[in-house]
Amino acid sequence: MPSLSKSTSSSVASPPPSTDAFDGDAAERRLREAEDRLREAIEELQRRQRRAKMLHPPCDHADESCVANAIGNLCQSFLLSYGVRVGIGILLRAFKLARRKSYSSLLDLKQLVSEKDLIVREEACRVGLLFGGFTGSYHALRCLLRKWRKKETPFNAILAGSIAGLSILALDDSNRRRTLALYLLARLAQCAYNSAKSKNKFHLWGSSWRHGDSLLFALSCAQVMYAFVMRPESLPKSYQDFIQKTGPVAKPVYKAVRECCRGSPVDIASLSSYLSTIKGSEFIDLQEYPSIIPCSIIHPSTKSCLAHNAYATSATFRKTFPLYFSLTFVPFVVLRLQKFMEAPFKTSWHAVIGAVRSTAFLSSFVGIFQGAICMHRQVASQDHKLVYWFAGGLAALSVVLEKKGRRGELGLYVLPRAGESLWYILVNRRVLPDIKNAEVALFCACMGGMMYYLEHEPDTMSPFLRSLIRRFLASKISNPAPPANRNPSYNYLQTLAIEKPPISHNQIQEPHESKASEKYNLESIPGL
Repeated sequence: MPSLSKSTSSSVASPPPSTDAFDGDAAERRLREAEDRLREAIEELQRRQRRAKMLHPPCDHADESCVANAIGNLCQSFLLSYGVRVGIGILLRAFKLARRKSYSSLLDLKQLVSEKDLIVREEACRVGLLFGGFTGSYHALRCLLRKWRKKETPFNAILAGSIAGLSILALDDSNRRRTLALYLLARLAQCAYNSAKSKNKFHLWGSSWRHGDSLLFALSCAQVMYAFVMRPESLPKSYQDFIQKTGPVAKPVYKAVRECCRGSPVDIASLSSYLSTIKGSEFIDLQEYPSIIPCSIIHPSTKSCLAHNAYATSATFRKTFPLYFSLTFVPFVVLRLQKFMEAPFKTSWHAVIGAVRSTAFLSSFVGIFQGAICMHRQVASQDHKLVYWFAGGLAALSVVLEKKGRRGELGLYVLPRAGESLWYILVNRRVLPDIKNAEVALFCACMGGMMYYLEHEPDTMSPFLRSLIRRFLASKISNPAPPANRNPSYNYLQTLAIEKPPISHNQIQEPHESKASEKYNLESIPGL
């Protein structure tokens, strides 16, 4: 080995000069390929040795047992998710009290966190069991599969993620389970497409467009708003209530619009009951078979469409700012507590700015949607259901007010709602079979795929989703990034248990040769 060390050290000390940049790139590429081949050879040799000795791959929690690691991750994820849900509920309750100008009650814990007004305990527990149960069972299954199969393969991650996905049963509402399953399906499709695109296996035309994320959001919103007006039963009840409370049009008016588009008789009794509560609407003429519902019924409190749209925009901003601030501020504080403690004012300011941008986006969405409906009534005398589809797509252009990174997230958030609406319509028309607990099976399958991409192809996932899952998993397997100032050879060799040879007299006489021998001596690597 001294001869090998000398030759290696001399080659390292005096590399051949390179005058051409192309030759340098080619040499670096050959070095990378050699490193990959060496890594694969060592890993294969170690796998053979483990199989010969009937050993399983080592777990990534050397300081504690598998059971303790699983229980610790379960408790940590449970507390994180529980804290996020309760924190959002408390902050929304505080905004509600402040809106009533009851500022003294903000200091009264009985009014702020009483179970009578803050009903989040059961929901927070269910959310905690969902995240905590998945995290704990996933880590336990990974350890079990390592010991049972005696090897570490992508199949382990897929199987463990799929079985751990049964934690979705902690949610008792099938609509929420279906929403989560469809959301993960959209994310899994995104990862699969990014993986195929990076390997030059598949490329969707238009995916490189600068505003492709805005287009996805617009198409999804068009379907959602059409479903809200024409097929509201195809959307989750909570989502219907959110859209209804955010917008300025009453529910009986939407019902009349729906009946008018279908050619059915309008429920005049329900519409008259609503209009009787509005001042100045006594002289509105109601017809049983109108060709179109006029603006005087859509916004009976004012005759000006422009004033109505301006009021709708400002009212939406006031109503939704507390929600967006809570959704921005609380998760950041709970999930990044250390960063918040270092700069609390900066964090709060960023949360306010983010909430203002998101609220401005949603307010503009409502204003544009209502403006499109009023404009249609100014130029047409016949209503059509596709008007609301195009109005939803046009209103979605307000997403440009959001940050570029948020637009894709919003598109993938609304897309499952559109898919859920389509799912309901197809099942209702008996195009698809109604399978009980189908959303549970879909969620499990999607979680298996997501865990595969997280561990083996993390670059295919969006940064937001990747960081979120890693935060809840709280495991070394989800944070494999090496230090930036280390080259690949050093990083890889450091992961191996290199045994340093004893210092001899020759090594004391020649320190440079000793360092080179320790770094490049292949016999010191286990398995070679």
